[in-house]
Amino acid sequence: MFIFIVICIFYSVLMLMLLYGWKKIPEFSSENLPAEIRFSIIIPFRNEAGNLPILLHSLAGINYPESKYEIILVNDESEDNSAEIIEEFQHNLENFNLKVLENNRISNSPKKDAIATAINAANLEYIITTDADCRVPVNWLKSYNNFILKTENKLVAGPVALNSLPATNTNNKRKNILRNFEELDILSLQASTAGAFGIEQAFMCNGANLCYQKNAFIEVSGFSGNDKIASGDDVFLLQKFQQKKYKIGFLKSWEAIVYTKAQQSFGDLVSQRIRWASKAPAYKSLFSKFTGITVLLMNLSLVIAAFLVFFQLLPYQPILIIFLIKFNLDFILIYSAAKFFQRETVLRSYFWSSIFYPFFSTYVAVKSLFSDFYWKGRQFKN
Repeated sequence: MFIFIVICIFYSVLMLMLLYGWKKIPEFSSENLPAEIRFSIIIPFRNEAGNLPILLHSLAGINYPESKYEIILVNDESEDNSAEIIEEFQHNLENFNLKVLENNRISNSPKKDAIATAINAANLEYIITTDADCRVPVNWLKSYNNFILKTENKLVAGPVALNSLPATNTNNKRKNILRNFEELDILSLQASTAGAFGIEQAFMCNGANLCYQKNAFIEVSGFSGNDKIASGDDVFLLQKFQQKKYKIGFLKSWEAIVYTKAQQSFGDLVSQRIRWASKAPAYKSLFSKFTGITVLLMNLSLVIAAFLVFFQLLPYQPILIIFLIKFNLDFILIYSAAKFFQRETVLRSYFWSSIFYPFFSTYVAVKSLFSDFYWKGRQFKN
């Protein structure tokens, strides 16, 4: 029982630190500053025919001087008609500043290769990345321009939220449940990401909404040293910028939120989370290791405790108290993020999600250590 209490104490301290960090970052409001920063928007894609129309329409609606940005899409060996969709879109919008490159594969990480391929061809000073299943906001570049001019950050992480709202059709009830669970998880990750930035211990960011100076990327040797790991085009770059003592920040702005597509099945969600978790052992900072181990132990201890209580090997009262402590701390953190993203309604699913999450998290963590994973039709080894 003592070990459960110790883990709970460490977890409580961690959550309070992240909550403090989230509160410490003020919401950023864009001002009418001149459009000085020039952006190369980079988007790798593979078999994204179903998502590209939404992405392209959002890119075409960006409110920023056309001379101040370029769009580079990188085709990562797509097997569908993604390229044709882009070509048709370009034909309909002749002044759309967009070019398509073929991925130059040199490592075990197709996405890192795709981004590096685009950066080599990029003409402008700042790189901003997103994913092909995303939708960018109208004032996306304007928000980054204003934030960078005010802070002089060389790397800026931006907020990410789920794109589509839950379906109301009763036939889609199962998808609604899955989506709500995924959204609560993403809200937790967003609050944790920003919270860590707020206490100057950043260890996470999301490549679906990430901006950094091109020269700084070159100075840290890009993705070299981490190219054997399939994912981590965002996190490992963040670590390199920190090692160089470059200024970094989190853009906590409603106008900068990039919306990403929800996973279509539980298997897809598990595969995505395994891919994300597989890079955790390569984290370098002490705080990131402390966070990963503490969260894993907290969830694992609750799973073990649940079985011990079920077989009457432990009294349920102290375990229930530990669960309630976690339940309330997690709720406060997630509520803070839900309020910022204006998604308080998803908290209706918090109770059942909080019961299921320790089992889900433990399963993903164990699988990420011992199992390969599939992504975009490819198999990757850990």
